[in-house]
Amino acid sequence: MNATASPVPRSDAAIRERLARSLAAPEGVDIATSDVPGWLEAQRRSRGATVRRIPFAELGHWSFAADTGDLRHRSGRFFTIEGLHAVRPEVQWRQPIIVQPEIGVLGILAKEFDGVLHFLMQAKLEPGNPNLVQLSPTVQATRSNYTKAHGGAAVKYLEHFLDPDPERVITDVLQSEHGAWFYRKRNRNMIVEATGDVPVEEGFRWLTLGQIAALLRADNVVNMDARTVLASAPLARPEPAALSSDSALLSWFTGERARHDLRVRRTPLREATGWRRDEHSIHRPDGRFFRVVAVAVEGADREVPGWTQPLIEPVGPGIVGFACRRFGGVPHVLVHARVEGGLLEAVELAPTVQCTPANYAHLPAERRPPFLDLMLNASPDRVRYSAVHSEEGGRFLNAESRYLIVETDEATTPAQPPPGYHWVTVDQLNLLSGRGRHVNVQARSLLAVLATGAVDLARPPG
Repeated sequence: MNATASPVPRSDAAIRERLARSLAAPEGVDIATSDVPGWLEAQRRSRGATVRRIPFAELGHWSFAADTGDLRHRSGRFFTIEGLHAVRPEVQWRQPIIVQPEIGVLGILAKEFDGVLHFLMQAKLEPGNPNLVQLSPTVQATRSNYTKAHGGAAVKYLEHFLDPDPERVITDVLQSEHGAWFYRKRNRNMIVEATGDVPVEEGFRWLTLGQIAALLRADNVVNMDARTVLASAPLARPEPAALSSDSALLSWFTGERARHDLRVRRTPLREATGWRRDEHSIHRPDGRFFRVVAVAVEGADREVPGWTQPLIEPVGPGIVGFACRRFGGVPHVLVHARVEGGLLEAVELAPTVQCTPANYAHLPAERRPPFLDLMLNASPDRVRYSAVHSEEGGRFLNAESRYLIVETDEATTPAQPPPGYHWVTVDQLNLLSGRGRHVNVQARSLLAVLATGAVDLARPPG
């Protein structure tokens, strides 16, 4: 260490204040909040992109390996569809799963205008999104993208994130992706403040956090990657107290991780028993969970103008919801220590409810996921937040969920919750999200809503 070096504060309270000012700004210097949905629609129309389902035989450069049955790209890059065998003491299962070991970059560039931080957001087309174009981070790229494995154009603004000045980094953390569909996939979630002039390319706009919070209240506007990056930033207001201290919460979570015995191994796709492959999909005969399909994308005006690829398509819309209550006037949400086969640590904190109801429609109430009926049957005056958001449109087709935050009471969600569940404050969840691989991607989407103030749980319903 340089003997003349001076210590610096271990944490920067000033960045919380600057983020709070941006959250308090309902408009910015670039585009009016009310104009953003129309701008996104204009971007979609101008690109003229189409997405159509195709049989596997029409996949260009993709094929099923003769020995393993795995679905692979001929370059050996991007991702593969392989098999997964998961074993727990009470159950085991096999399934197809996406294997993509490379770490992607999800980066939002920040810059101050008129004393307020703005964030450079992109109108990005993803083939799996129901409306194709949504508001995404400045950079949303896999290593295959930015090393040009597809032979396409350079990723715009990438230079700000590959080797950033540590003093300009607002958040930088490795986060998991969907543990039910990805095998140990991680992305680097980043917000970096720019210095100097930043030319604004076509398809990009500067927005305040207040504007983004307002857009989070709308259906299918802010994409999953933007939501997870926002959830990783120190946005939440510190609370004076909580039902559990931070150390007690961490101890409970560590205990949950320790008590779950999950053994997982990758297998050849042909060993995914219980799944069938025909010319158009890999699916379960009972129609549950999801299927692997293929699409062709044309006229996309992205790094490459057109391509074909596999996508995972769930069998129906999902429900993702937090139960919320106030204890001593402090808002809390009920998290679930959820086991998912594709997670690196096996267990992460999930929403109170996270499921596709169609998978359980045939089961009696006692065998359905806990609290599902509470979410489905919540009276309107109890629903604090409701919006439809799609999942990662580069890998999932029509993967939409109704995201909910529902005010509950002692009768439905007691202060002493069932095993595997725990009450946490928004700031506690924000702090855990900043550690990486503690809060799953669905919970991070709801955390983005809470931490940006898109809904204010401190205010009573109505």
